[in-house]
Amino acid sequence: MPRASADSRAPAAPDSPAALKRRALGFLARREHTRAELARKLEPHADSAEALEALLDALVEKRLLSDARYAEERARVLARKYGAARIRQDLKAKGVAPEIIERLSTEDERARAIAIVRRRYPAPAQTREERARRVRFLQGRGFSFETIRAALGAQADDTAEDDPFPHER
Repeated sequence: MPRASADSRAPAAPDSPAALKRRALGFLARREHTRAELARKLEPHADSAEALEALLDALVEKRLLSDARYAEERARVLARKYGAARIRQDLKAKGVAPEIIERLSTEDERARAIAIVRRRYPAPAQTREERARRVRFLQGRGFSFETIRAALGAQADDTAEDDPFPHER
């Protein structure tokens, strides 16, 4: 028997408050969510907007739902690959409040950029084209120009220190 598409199904009956809470706790047990993200997922199952808001308020009050905790965890995961601008953009898209985003620490961004450059490009750029490619790569990852310049400069400095014959280049 062929399955019905999602569009042809009749809308499901709203969940009871207890069932809605169980559904919310199930989402939160899998991973952290922002309030906006959880509201979007639960909205089709809630019988009213007021009931949904009351549930979300209760979850926040019990510290089961926290935009700040979500932002810290997400920023930590993204920091391995991306710069501060990209992380802020991602958190904003997920519905995290701007004041929470601004509180996040980005102090080690330079060290992260250096690590990414060293991992991806073991040797310094030999041509302008190679350097431009690396700059574009780091820009796409959300790093600032100052950070990119420092990361590429650190890589060049490391190689210069390791080279026993720098005058033979």
